[in-house]
Amino acid sequence: MVGAAASSCYASPLCTFFVAACMSLSHGGGGGDTRQAFGRSRRRRQQLGKCSGSGSVQEALVSSCLEFKPCSHYNKNNKGNAFTPLLFGSNSLSLNRKQRKLNRATTSSSGGAMAVAMGMEKEATVDKKPPMEQRRVVVTGMGVETSLGHDPNTFYENLLQGNSGISQIENFDCSEFPTRIAGEIKSFSTEGWVAPKLSKRMDKFMLYLLTAGKKALADGGVTDEVMAEFNKAKCGVLIGSAMGGMKVFNDAIEALKISYKKMNPFCVPFATTNMGSAMLAMDLGWMGPNYSISTACATSNFCILNSANHIIRGEADVMLCGGSDAVIIPIGLGGFVACRALSQRNNDPTKASRPWDSNRDGFVMGEGAGVLLLEELEHAKKRGATIYAEFLGGSFTCDAYHMTEPRPDGAGVILCIERALADAGISKEQINYINAHATSTPAGDLKEYQALAHCFGQNPELKVNSTKSMIGHLLGAAGAVEAIATVQAIRTGWVHPNINLENPDNGVDTSLLVGPKKERLSIKAALSNSFGFGGHNSSIIFAPYK
Repeated sequence: MVGAAASSCYASPLCTFFVAACMSLSHGGGGGDTRQAFGRSRRRRQQLGKCSGSGSVQEALVSSCLEFKPCSHYNKNNKGNAFTPLLFGSNSLSLNRKQRKLNRATTSSSGGAMAVAMGMEKEATVDKKPPMEQRRVVVTGMGVETSLGHDPNTFYENLLQGNSGISQIENFDCSEFPTRIAGEIKSFSTEGWVAPKLSKRMDKFMLYLLTAGKKALADGGVTDEVMAEFNKAKCGVLIGSAMGGMKVFNDAIEALKISYKKMNPFCVPFATTNMGSAMLAMDLGWMGPNYSISTACATSNFCILNSANHIIRGEADVMLCGGSDAVIIPIGLGGFVACRALSQRNNDPTKASRPWDSNRDGFVMGEGAGVLLLEELEHAKKRGATIYAEFLGGSFTCDAYHMTEPRPDGAGVILCIERALADAGISKEQINYINAHATSTPAGDLKEYQALAHCFGQNPELKVNSTKSMIGHLLGAAGAVEAIATVQAIRTGWVHPNINLENPDNGVDTSLLVGPKKERLSIKAALSNSFGFGGHNSSIIFAPYK
């Protein structure tokens, strides 16, 4: 029994090894090398026999491989293996013309023969993948949880009006902190979206994720009847988080100070960044691609682009994607205060987030979630979905410079934008709207502006704005919420203002920036940037569907 179990683990590599050795014998010449190869084979058999405790299975493998055909044990444990027909064909020694040519070209050394065997396996893998026409990806639904609204239309209308969602923190006593303001969500309900028992146990980042995800489905017209027609093996969820369940984990640490017995048994799974996507998939029964990405504040864009690529490659027809974070808690606030990254304009919260303004003193934390429903074009058309915009492409790069500071020459951001344009198949002149990362930090805003001016500065139609001027920085959720703002700009023909831009930085051309009021713009193609600690750069591109 031990021998059979052991042999099943190495049946395939063992047969491949002996095929190579036998091929070496069959070529003739170089007798010394051939004997060495066979000697090594014999020693290998002896070692395997010792490991398994039984030589019968190994002898069968050796016998069948020397006859250049698969053994019965191999067939039993490798049904449907893509390599079997190419390596063994039928039970005869018939090889196709390409294989015979490879065999003749091989030297008599065992290394050369092994290369042939492994090369045939590689060829089988490559040949198995069928050619596929480019599949188009469209946005058919959106869901948000923000300090400015819990649905895309309310959220975007508040942005257009220039309303700020920044206020005094009320969730906990932060009177001892130098920063006491944030883009905090004041009213939030999971009723009708998440089961009450789970609502009490889950971290808020997961609750934001689940509600925004289900709202995106509702917004996309995906009813129970529509869902029943979906191939759930090709429906996936990819919603990330920069920080994960910090509240659940922090509560567990506090409980541990008393006793491990006081710890919540859900503290580990509900703290991990992947569990939100997993729970949503369990709820929906979606069995396609499902995981999370955590690249700090670039998280959402990474998730959106990877989701689109799953659809383009034919691995999915429908993807829920985006990001969620909820770190306006003592440990979250304290951590960013320790980094000296936050604004301390506590007496005037609505004026605190001011990208590109010379008086900015740091970013303002926000919280919430954004989820987009991406769909393959023909799949969306077949069910009669409303198409909001088309996803054209995107890219990622790394600054490879510093944990928190942007690269001084902007090379990483410029490279990311250029690659995104290439992936989308459009020219820089076609981009006439950019939703910038622009967090209201002294270094980051200016470096991004310089990169944008380098790439697009000659375009007189270009308009740039920052959603963070009104809702603060939602960390891992920022990119998804800003992608929704970008899609809404495409839909409505209005771009939202930059608020608090009273004294622009030196070198900033305000003609590129949207002013203090909303502006009309017929968008040709729109770029949305997100950058994260660690030097993670990401750019994604949307356009009107035509």
